[in-house]
Amino acid sequence: MKLRFYILFTAIFFAPIGLHAAVKKPLMNANNDIYDIESLQRGARNFMNYCSGCHSAEYIRYDVIGEDLGITQSQLKEYLMFNAQQTFDTINASMGSEDASGWFGQAPPDLSLAARAKGTDYIYTFLKSFYVDATSPTGVDNVVLAGTSMPNVLWELQGHQEYLQNENESKLEVYIPGKMNEEEFNSFLRDTSNFLEYISEPVKIKRQALGVKVLFFLAFFMILAYFLKKEVWKDIK
Repeated sequence: MKLRFYILFTAIFFAPIGLHAAVKKPLMNANNDIYDIESLQRGARNFMNYCSGCHSAEYIRYDVIGEDLGITQSQLKEYLMFNAQQTFDTINASMGSEDASGWFGQAPPDLSLAARAKGTDYIYTFLKSFYVDATSPTGVDNVVLAGTSMPNVLWELQGHQEYLQNENESKLEVYIPGKMNEEEFNSFLRDTSNFLEYISEPVKIKRQALGVKVLFFLAFFMILAYFLKKEVWKDIK
């Protein structure tokens, strides 16, 4: 019995360590804001241009994005709908799953709930942490997720990084600059992470706004009920 308890305790205690063993780099703060509509609009553009070729987001529809982010149907069709016909379609990857499995070993995951599963800090840090690795089939590896099969699709924007490591420290350093400087690239990733948080729960903004209204209503009703109780019970001692 004691042996079984020890095995169970060990499995529960050390499981989180195993799950996060690949995360060698502390996560950076994405500092995104889902109430920033302009950021979400830019994030939608980034996602469709750099992510939707391989990744789907099948739990969100284009018309919902348009309504929530103030994007007209004509703008959706011109700037975001690269492989869809109707605005009520969901976001499907341009690359077929069979082709993806053949090229990368497995089909890239759907990103609808990526922000809820991993968090925006993880996504932000992951996208910022690719470095050149000649031994990798894709030519790159990632400090956050070692051995990832995902290529660095943002190398043109960020540039090429190398992973420098010695006894005292390890760091990533850009040695071939990209089209964006560090501040611009950080802003690009922040907008992209922000959009991924939005599509993971599109009703979050409305839900939180409704929650505030409900709390005000309950507070008003409590005050009303208190004075009503005083009026009804004032003659009873």
